[in-house]
Amino acid sequence: MTYLIDGHNLIGRLRDIRLDDPHDEAKLVQKLIGFAARTERMCVVVFDRGLPGGQSRMSTRTVTVIFAPYSSSADKVMIDRIYKAKNPKEWTVVTSDNDVLEAAHRRKMQTLKSIQFAELLQRPAPPAKPGVDVAADVRLSPKEVDEWLDLFNQRDRPQNSS
Repeated sequence: MTYLIDGHNLIGRLRDIRLDDPHDEAKLVQKLIGFAARTERMCVVVFDRGLPGGQSRMSTRTVTVIFAPYSSSADKVMIDRIYKAKNPKEWTVVTSDNDVLEAAHRRKMQTLKSIQFAELLQRPAPPAKPGVDVAADVRLSPKEVDEWLDLFNQRDRPQNSS
């Protein structure tokens, strides 16, 4: 399942990001990257009025970031994507805009209001499953690095050039 998200609409519902923050979009994208990793879901987030519009370099493998052209709006971009979706049942639309919700319902897509999705984003990551090794903090001090190099006789050894 992929989430199609009205970015600024969602930011307006979050407690820790403000719409007047000049970095609000980047902060939301970071939250969505964490959410996508936690849930193993993909996200497409659409923001209003970006220049020149289109897919942003903020996009990652799991989160696609799109800015509506200045002459358009996130709502119009989302409605266009809703009608062009090949497998509408594989999408969940996140917005509080009635026109966008109506278009999603017509295509039989799942929907969540922005406030509902904001609650999902605020949830902490689930605890690790018993018996599953959680990655430890592996930062080593310079002294610890030296001790490991000495232990494995790697200090000052030439490296193979392969």
